[in-house]
Amino acid sequence: MSSSRPPEAGTELPDRADLPDDDGAGAPDIFPEGVGFRDETDDPMTYAVSAPSAATPRPEDGVDGVDGVDGDADARVPLGRRLADARGQARPWSAWTLRAKLVASMLALFTVLSLATGAFTVVALDRQLTGQVDDQLHESFSRILSGGPLPDFSVSGDDERRFGGPGDEGLNAFLPTKPTGLFPTDIGKATSLDKQPTNLTAAQLQVLAGAGLGPNATDIDLGGNLGTYRVIATYQTLRPRGSLPTSPDASPGVLVVGLPMAQQQRTVQQMVVLAISTVAAGLILVALIGTWLVRRNLEPLRRLAATATKVSQTPLDSGQVALAERVDPADTDTRTEVGQVGAAFNEMLDHVDEALNARHQSEQRVRQFVADASHELRTPLASIKGYAELSRREPDPVPPTVTHAMGRIESEADRMSSLVEDLLLLARLDAGRPLEETTVDMSMLVINAVSDAHAASPGHRWDLDLPPEPVEVTGDGARLHQVVANLLANARTHTPDGTRVTTSVRPEGEWVRVAVHDDGPGVPDALQPNVFERFARGDDARVRAGGSTGLGLSIVAAVSKAHGGHVELDSRPGDTTFSLLLPAAP
Repeated sequence: MSSSRPPEAGTELPDRADLPDDDGAGAPDIFPEGVGFRDETDDPMTYAVSAPSAATPRPEDGVDGVDGVDGDADARVPLGRRLADARGQARPWSAWTLRAKLVASMLALFTVLSLATGAFTVVALDRQLTGQVDDQLHESFSRILSGGPLPDFSVSGDDERRFGGPGDEGLNAFLPTKPTGLFPTDIGKATSLDKQPTNLTAAQLQVLAGAGLGPNATDIDLGGNLGTYRVIATYQTLRPRGSLPTSPDASPGVLVVGLPMAQQQRTVQQMVVLAISTVAAGLILVALIGTWLVRRNLEPLRRLAATATKVSQTPLDSGQVALAERVDPADTDTRTEVGQVGAAFNEMLDHVDEALNARHQSEQRVRQFVADASHELRTPLASIKGYAELSRREPDPVPPTVTHAMGRIESEADRMSSLVEDLLLLARLDAGRPLEETTVDMSMLVINAVSDAHAASPGHRWDLDLPPEPVEVTGDGARLHQVVANLLANARTHTPDGTRVTTSVRPEGEWVRVAVHDDGPGVPDALQPNVFERFARGDDARVRAGGSTGLGLSIVAAVSKAHGGHVELDSRPGDTTFSLLLPAAP
């Protein structure tokens, strides 16, 4: 086994015979857990292999885990954590669209109102039906108390189906307080759920006896095939049929009369199902129609947003700007809220259009003035330089002070001529004058520019990083050479002697990147956002070996923009890169 790192040049690998004998030994015997093979010169932190930590054994498939089923890792995640994750993935209410908020609010309001109405209807129906049952019970009791016939508790013959109570489905029971020979125990009859009369069992009679019944109606669940009955009770004396009121066989006790609640419960349940079905159908209907209505009513707002999007995509930073986009007059009716927004937006666009036109006219006047002034200054500057040079040919002796003054005049005239030429070039680029379009070999252009920079500053270290094949772009060769020369001059001017400056050319798809990198002090952070603006200077923070007009990098930006490209800056102390990106030649 060898190291995972390739051997360095000149390193002799060990012979396999010198390695440990692994016959009969497994891999763990040769390389125990937690031990990594490395050379003596290797960084121990690089090749060390940590031993696996003891992990809790996972339940096998088919064995129920503590927190999950069948050892599934997802099933072992607590429910609370999964709900929290789901809440984290859901979009917050503030991130919903206005249409979604309106539809959701409408559905929520409809749901609450429908459920409240359904619940009120079900409760009202249940109370109404219960009241009807209570009226029947009290009506039956009134007849009994006014001397009407008592229920017949015969248990043989045709009397099996004669109850004498409230309706044919009622309950009659008698709970004697003093047993007699005729009525030795509690007796009673009721109608079962299958509409068949049945005798009450002792357990059911015991339930009635222990319910504390009285003249107020009470619901009693008798269980079995009887279900729930609504019953009332009163004290009464029961006599055999045909006996006289003074018969000694009379038995005093509690008479219980009731009606079944099964039909009422079925009616209420059907009403609940009907209410839920109606709410569900209403929700679907409201969701469909409501979404259509909201979308239709928000359509003017969508059109206004589309107009604003088009305006936001219009370049407004420079040049003649024509803001032709306006909100449709149909969406500017001030009687509506959206119309008020549309009218205000159109008015704002009018003001912005006027301001941009005024700015453009002002810029045009300034540019024209700069171009005219630069053009007019070229002649007197040439005259000044000419007269300064002519003074050197004077045959008569000239005082040293005059010679020094004339030299300074010539030097400043050269500097001012350079400034005027830069200003005139920027004015022409701002005016949009077309540049030459020829095929330019950027590799050869960079070689020439670096050679000139090396001659101008031999104290710097100038490097080239070029691909083996020529890299070509379409543009103005003279202007592109000036751009590269300005980048090199910027590195030369603002870095001390001994700084390494590397110029590279690289094709990047449809672009060509020309980068000038130096290991100097870097561009100050405060200056980086404005470094490509005109008359931007970094003299206060960077070492300078000569003066500059502050227009070099602005010319770089303007020329690159005229060629359809752009410039970039990435700077920190000891690592500064100016990049020029140009469209590659087709």
